[in-house]
Amino acid sequence: MVSQKYLDKAEVLIEALPYIQRFNRKIIVVKYGGSAMIDEALKQGVIEDVVLLKLVGFKPIIVHGGGKEISRWVDKVGMKTRFIDGLRVTDSDTMELAEMVLAKVNKELVSKVQALGVKAAGICGKDGGLLKAKKKLLDGQDIGFVGDIDKVDVKILKDLLEKDFLPIVFPIGMDNEGNSYNINADEAAAAIATALKAEKLAYLSDVEGVRKDPQDPESVISELYVNEAEALIEDGTISGGMIPKIENCMDAISRGVSRVHIMDGRIPHSLLLEIFTNKGTGTAIMKEGKEKYCNE
Repeated sequence: MVSQKYLDKAEVLIEALPYIQRFNRKIIVVKYGGSAMIDEALKQGVIEDVVLLKLVGFKPIIVHGGGKEISRWVDKVGMKTRFIDGLRVTDSDTMELAEMVLAKVNKELVSKVQALGVKAAGICGKDGGLLKAKKKLLDGQDIGFVGDIDKVDVKILKDLLEKDFLPIVFPIGMDNEGNSYNINADEAAAAIATALKAEKLAYLSDVEGVRKDPQDPESVISELYVNEAEALIEDGTISGGMIPKIENCMDAISRGVSRVHIMDGRIPHSLLLEIFTNKGTGTAIMKEGKEKYCNE
């Protein structure tokens, strides 16, 4: 008699089959951040998930931040960190340190991918003119070398994908004068996904998704149309820090991304569960008229 656990594994593979067929050769942009970048076991799990996506025919691209690691190094060298409305005030010394730390994180991720037998290439937004930046002003305040994205040129990413590389991007952009700017990784991932007309944009962070009841972590909504998400913002169900995240998702969809997923990177293999199962672990947001996979 075959053990039930092996039958369960077979069921999972069968459930994944239509998704593998549907998204074969499609681009998926994974924004990687939060606790999954700090915890080594979670970090390894995310890399394994992305490598599996690559090996079953997806074209994944990782865009990562590293705010917690930057803060750790700022403290380590005796510099002071100051935030205004959640944005790090970035003078020239902090900018130099941030770029060094993000490059270090980037190459660690490249090494982990290549250790699993997949070719990876680590780049930043300055490479190939990928992310052209301009200075961000916060209510008229100059907060240093913090940037908004002015223009995206995805040629370097298309070239890497064509050569069968898995691109791993950290969000440092450059302006016309050659100044470097630290860019929010969520915004960079959305801009890259929209420029590539990606099939999926997946945010891995420290939130479970959109909750029907903000106080109940078990009430995560699996799938939402854009108009449903707008209604939840209007009635206050989506509030606080989730509002800019959801608005970012809706903007990406309006610019051509097919589906945007928000999921909790603290759950092992949440990326695979979200993409390859009917219900997933987080929230998928899509344009009206798109097929819902889970009828709750």
